[in-house]
Amino acid sequence: MGRKIFVILTMFMGLGVSGCGTAKNSLQIKGSDTMVNLLQSWAEKYMQKNPGFFAAVTGGGSGTGIASLINGTCDIAASSRNIKEKEVSQAKQSGVVPYETKVALDGLAVVVNPKNSVSRLTIEQIARIFTGRITNWKELDGENKKIVVLSREVNSGTHVYFKEHVLRTGNPNSKEEFSPYALLLSSSQAIADEVATNPSAIGYYGMGYLSPKQKPVLVAKDEKSKYMLPIIENVVNGKYPISRPLFLYTNGTPEGPVKKFVDFILSKEGQEIVLETDFVPIK
Repeated sequence: MGRKIFVILTMFMGLGVSGCGTAKNSLQIKGSDTMVNLLQSWAEKYMQKNPGFFAAVTGGGSGTGIASLINGTCDIAASSRNIKEKEVSQAKQSGVVPYETKVALDGLAVVVNPKNSVSRLTIEQIARIFTGRITNWKELDGENKKIVVLSREVNSGTHVYFKEHVLRTGNPNSKEEFSPYALLLSSSQAIADEVATNPSAIGYYGMGYLSPKQKPVLVAKDEKSKYMLPIIENVVNGKYPISRPLFLYTNGTPEGPVKKFVDFILSKEGQEIVLETDFVPIK
């Protein structure tokens, strides 16, 4: 994936492009690490269909993408969370009018090492783990090992969503925070790699990053609810409790090259790519 991004960036830079929208047939897309693989697939297919068009795709987190849109250094910001009121205010001060387009759905997988005997958790148990109230796997009928908590960094939309919807259970008045002992990693892939090699670790990321090297736990809203896996069917029917929409933000209603690219994403072909990359189409 890194090589593909480098190649596209090199082609983009070769055009002598700097900043946002300075070339008619090129786009700069920044933001959510969760969406990087998906955006890469969209961009590659779109460039195949449109010779001479170039798209640069980079991650860095949802906050980074939105900040880039606000300061005019990208055409499209990818975000795995809704834009914040503070960001909207900052955008207006810069003469930017953020326009939101929902492009896919995602289920957040909570993952452990395949050697871990723990295979299902309630939302409350997950919250207690990630806030540091449960610190040993034996408290969950696992081995007598200290839990290693992994999280995305604070600029990540995945981090924000997980905190608001799992740690704080959607309560806007809650002040729950991640454990001070949580290891903050820079990408979903970094969490996947650590879980794959650390039998004591637990982390979370978009289900598009799942591989046989990690084990997704079954998740239930509470002890009386059915435990569900993070798979497409369960996200579509709303049965998997940690699901979310994925967004693109543009400066105003998409126009020109931006509109053509977004229209492709929302087309049947674009939404088929969503499925192929293990996300959930909105159509």
